[in-house]
Amino acid sequence: MSTAQQAGTAQEKPLWGAVFSMALGVFGLVTAEFLPASLLTPMAASLGVTEGVTGQSVTVTAVFALLTSFFSASVTSRFDRRWVMLTFSVMLIVSNLLVAFAPNLTFILAGRVLLGIAIGGFWTLAPATAMRLVPEAMIPRALSIVFSGVSVATIVAAPVGSYFGHLIGWRNVFIAAAACGLLALIWQTIALPKMQPGQAGAGNSMLSLVKRPGMQTALLAIILLFSGHFAFFTYLRPFLESVTGVGVNGLSVILLGFGVANFAGTLIAGVLLERNLNRTLIGMPLAMGLLGVALVGLGSAPVMDAVLIALWGMAFGAVPVGWSTWITRTMPEEAESGGGLLVATIQLAITIGAAAGGMIFNVTGAKGVFMGSAAALLLATLTICMALRVRLPARDNI
Repeated sequence: MSTAQQAGTAQEKPLWGAVFSMALGVFGLVTAEFLPASLLTPMAASLGVTEGVTGQSVTVTAVFALLTSFFSASVTSRFDRRWVMLTFSVMLIVSNLLVAFAPNLTFILAGRVLLGIAIGGFWTLAPATAMRLVPEAMIPRALSIVFSGVSVATIVAAPVGSYFGHLIGWRNVFIAAAACGLLALIWQTIALPKMQPGQAGAGNSMLSLVKRPGMQTALLAIILLFSGHFAFFTYLRPFLESVTGVGVNGLSVILLGFGVANFAGTLIAGVLLERNLNRTLIGMPLAMGLLGVALVGLGSAPVMDAVLIALWGMAFGAVPVGWSTWITRTMPEEAESGGGLLVATIQLAITIGAAAGGMIFNVTGAKGVFMGSAAALLLATLTICMALRVRLPARDNI
């Protein structure tokens, strides 16, 4: 039985307008998430608190995104998915407005809690929603378009936020972010079709998914993969400054190249995944691990390092799309709960990667972090090979 038949919701004709409206929503969510990082100093000065205290606005968003990923599928199980997705866009708008007009830090934190709920809920339901908007064979392409919103936001959010924060003030930047959310809401209202939820059963719980044969191995692979990547990404700047020896201008060019290549990789992922899902899932972490080893081996070679880092960004662009596609193909009847499990696992991996990277950095420096990242990614490759050898059973067979 095909994914479409199992899900019972795939479109005969692709609704690309709806897919792109979701991509704009993703762009708005991720941009809002990243903005405080580039506006921390003026926000703290305006509110009369320290940058460290203001930085908790980022922490609270991540915490509530993680918590929401556990519950959003079950809590919203009785509602039309169209209205659920529109609600997350409304939360994005209200969140940005609360921050923009906040008289104190309490209002900012309240706004960031709303944003965390919207991010966690949107990512949880995104794979299952994409399944309903396009034919089965086009799901990887649809997911690559949705995830391209993340790549674009990663490239533009921090520099644009910092630049316009200086010109028009940080509050107006958040008003502009709210306007972006409003555009996404309008487009989604027009483009998203009615999407009744599937029947919720016992198999919808995350715990039942974790107990499936082979799932623990797959989750371990995901943790290794994302931990390795985020340890690398967190300490990329220290590596470029201390090992590669680039200045501020060179650093900016290399980071821009990473972001642009990541965007390209996200778009290319759709084509690769349609051709062969398993090879893409295995090939990307293998390539990233080998690139990490090459970066450490080269030492101070700015041009080659820039090329290798861009290739890393391109390879990673296919990773979130690939695992979201894997969820839709291995558990189409449980795609929403599977999406929540994937989001929660990635959030855990980010925490592990940043913490482990910090400990390694304190002992061995940036080179040690990169070697640790490469080792984690190569181990992830082997673990993925093991996980893909086990065919996960459908819910009726559990």
